Amino acid sequence: MRWLVVAFIWLASPLPAVTCDNVDYLERRYTTCTVDAAHEALRLFHSDRNGAVLGSFSAIDATLETGNLVFAMNAGMYHPDRAPVGYYLENGVQKMRVVPNAGPGNFGLLPNGVFCVTDKNARVYETLQFVAAKPRCRDATQSGPMLVIGGQLHPRFLPGSTSRFIRNGVGTTADGKTAVFVISNNPVSFHEFGSFFRDYLQLPDALYFDGKVSRLYAPALRRSDLGFQLGPIVGVVE
Repeated sequence: MRWLVVAFIWLASPLPAVTCDNVDYLERRYTTCTVDAAHEALRLFHSDRNGAVLGSFSAIDATLETGNLVFAMNAGMYHPDRAPVGYYLENGVQKMRVVPNAGPGNFGLLPNGVFCVTDKNARVYETLQFVAAKPRCRDATQSGPMLVIGGQLHPRFLPGSTSRFIRNGVGTTADGKTAVFVISNNPVSFHEFGSFFRDYLQLPDALYFDGKVSRLYAPALRRSDLGFQLGPIVGVVE
């Protein structure tokens, strides 16, 4: 009967809201955090009720009225005052419009994209596709460049590029039920980072969030990165 008790305890134990793993791929190291977007409380965070920018994982945790932050990551580029550079929607409230045109820096390296979260799924859209489709997002953040677009790497990525930074981003499955957040643990090029999403994770669409300021909160791995104050942040509350 003992094995029945053990089996019952195992079956009754709740599955983790987020599964994080460390991965070695082609001599580069990454941390991946996989979220069931159809069932978990995946949200974006930027400022508190008074409009003050949160800027850190600890600040988010302190403002939660219920639940705990079990995963978080910076989620899009921001200005010096930490306002979002591109489209930003939080709990149905738009704080910044869509920027569809080319511009300076990585954000303007078209095509860029939008990470859209609803109550039932999460999807990465290329920006013009997002504008045309008009999905009903609850939360959304625009960043760039796209890493993977319909199974293809961004056309401007060079295999031999020597521009390497710590980078982070997100990819989603075709049905939008799963979102995989990734941060590199050593400097990588855009080509290497995009290839990890396409070839290792086999995700059809992926979006770059940022580099140099990339940070991860993953208590399951006993990890809480410190550094620059952040702008948009994505997280899961359990």
